[in-house]
Amino acid sequence: MEVFIKRELSSLLNEALESMPVVVLSGMRQTGKSTLLKNQPELKSYAYFTFDDYSTLESAKRNPEQFVEQNDKMIIDEVQKLPGILSVIKQSVDKKRIPGKFILSGSANILLLKNVSESLAGRAIYLTLSPFTRREILNSKKEPFLIELLKTKKIEERKFIDIKWKEIITGGMPSVCLGETKKPAFWFRGYEQTYLERDIRGLTQVADIMSFRNLLQLLALRDASVLNQSELARDSKLNAMTTGRYLSLLETTFVINRLQPYLRNHSSRLIKSSKVYISDTGLAFHLLGLNENSTIDRFKGALYENYVFQNLQSILSSHLPDAKLYYWNIQSRHEVDFIVENGDQTFAVEVTSSSSWQAKDLAGLSSFLTSSKNCKMGIVAYAGAKVLHLGKSIWAVPIPLLLS
Repeated sequence: MEVFIKRELSSLLNEALESMPVVVLSGMRQTGKSTLLKNQPELKSYAYFTFDDYSTLESAKRNPEQFVEQNDKMIIDEVQKLPGILSVIKQSVDKKRIPGKFILSGSANILLLKNVSESLAGRAIYLTLSPFTRREILNSKKEPFLIELLKTKKIEERKFIDIKWKEIITGGMPSVCLGETKKPAFWFRGYEQTYLERDIRGLTQVADIMSFRNLLQLLALRDASVLNQSELARDSKLNAMTTGRYLSLLETTFVINRLQPYLRNHSSRLIKSSKVYISDTGLAFHLLGLNENSTIDRFKGALYENYVFQNLQSILSSHLPDAKLYYWNIQSRHEVDFIVENGDQTFAVEVTSSSSWQAKDLAGLSSFLTSSKNCKMGIVAYAGAKVLHLGKSIWAVPIPLLLS
């Protein structure tokens, strides 16, 4: 019997259903959206439909009004396959605004996001299901360390399990991280092929699929770094307009994330370009063409940082959705990997894959603390085992504790 693992987003999903008539659940393909919607106990009263089923899709096409009104509460999966249904849902909501009546879901979001924004403005709330977090895989019941820190502004030690390198290169895609596939490399190869052939070609015109694949691999090589779009276009042998369109496509379908710079403190030397992260470290490892026997020194730091990013982002979006995540960089001088902004307060986090730290790991934190009056704490997230106070408002915190 398959065991359903509760997702961190579940509580926020339940809250959204109590106030909004339409909840849109999206995220990259194969992160477990359908599994969540079919198995979350609070959703047992919902009738589930998917437009992946041909007969269901045809029934909705023939009589969309009747289809929408046939149940008091309904889930429509892969809703982007019938964009016209959104206007019918809008009419239903406008007739009688019932909280939690519709849950819409889909992975291919180019059409979905465009039509939802036009048809369901003021009627829908949007949630994103990320790959599994480490907390979910370990079935942690405690409040996240990060959320506790943001509330109390104090570091409370707790037991944690060390992170193994295999966890990082496995990532958080359910089929891989839960051991459902014996050969992760085959699974990721199939995932890449399916994504390129099914989603991309089904959503937009990609003139040269090999150039698109090459761009995706070049992005993996730039993982966790500031994105220079002109340089990327040159290396991928694409013009600037096509490169921008492909990047938007990858971001809209959640394959990459672009992290915006923190620009609250004024400096003419602040870097204003975004950083880029592959949405899952297992996928990033595959796109780099690596295997467990590969020499990974060149990529270790970036993959560790990506792993921290995807976990922090998911924890914040599930437990503190109004909080924001940024990076900070003063050109040629100082940088900080992550700035967590919660209301009018910020926390700075610098990540190192080493079991110790160097002066350069503290320099950016010290500079940000000096320049930002609202910064309450600087954290060096490292691969060590102890919480250490490094002076002033800077602490060394083990990465597994930060993500616990």
